[in-house]
Amino acid sequence: MGNASNPAFRLLDETDDQAGARVRRIGGLTLWAETLAFRTTAAREFLDVTDQVAAVVRRSRISQGWVSAFSKHTTAAVVLQENEPLLLQDMGGVLERLAAAAGVYQHNDLSRRTGEMDPDECANGHAHCQHLLLSSSESIPVAEGRLDLGRWQRIFLLELDRGRDRQLVVQVFGA
Repeated sequence: MGNASNPAFRLLDETDDQAGARVRRIGGLTLWAETLAFRTTAAREFLDVTDQVAAVVRRSRISQGWVSAFSKHTTAAVVLQENEPLLLQDMGGVLERLAAAAGVYQHNDLSRRTGEMDPDECANGHAHCQHLLLSSSESIPVAEGRLDLGRWQRIFLLELDRGRDRQLVVQVFGA
């Protein structure tokens, strides 16, 4: 099992893929990763993904450790926040005021853009600028096999651009 000259490699057990999960066991620790797929519907949509992230933690059977939720997109963020509809509207309004969709962005001039573009590329400079104020990931402690969130905290995938398919990588690390 592995290369005896590399101590880190000796600790790594064989891959243990389980129903779409990528699993590694290192000594007494487990690294469990799943990529979840979502379809958003509109800009500034706060999609509560707490239950889906908690389900990954349960499947991992890790009782103590950390879980990370990471958006694979530059126009969709991950945030911890309260799931109160008026507050979510307020936060969406703040993002719109700070980087308005109707604003002028060099990125939106597709005739001047360099680099690879998708065939359905759109004017979304505002979404990238809003994301600059947020994060692509959040880390949450796992205790007794459950998310150790505060009373009002929920995990959101926050769409900043337009409705589209999104991916959220959820990695659980611990014992």
